[in-house]
Amino acid sequence: MAAWWAIGALVGVGTAVGLAAAAAVPRFLLAAVPAALIGAAVGWGAFGWPEAVGGAAGGVAGAVGAVPVVAGAIRRGGTRAGLALLVCAAAAVVAVLAFIPIVGYVEGVLLPALGLRLRSRLPERYAGLRTLARD
Repeated sequence: MAAWWAIGALVGVGTAVGLAAAAAVPRFLLAAVPAALIGAAVGWGAFGWPEAVGGAAGGVAGAVGAVPVVAGAIRRGGTRAGLALLVCAAAAVVAVLAFIPIVGYVEGVLLPALGLRLRSRLPERYAGLRTLARD
């Protein structure tokens, strides 16, 4: 039972690292790769290889979920410093909540689902409408 808890906790911690990486760099690959490496390193250093895989998966999941939100907020006029502060505060809350049994797994599944849902709801842009808006 303790091994399942540790893997779930590392999935949640990896998700928090993915959130923080997305706050720093709102591009998927540039956020997901370091987040996965850091999550895997924390998992390997703390426990072993199953937790390292959980940490890496959580890092990718956090980046998948947070990049559309962060990129959209910057595109709509949010400041990078303020947004990074808010997202890092949310990442700290996610990391703390990950130590509750089962919550780390839920974070690793729920955050990417929310991010992908937001990505599918983005409005399409048309060149004609942008040129009319300038007049």
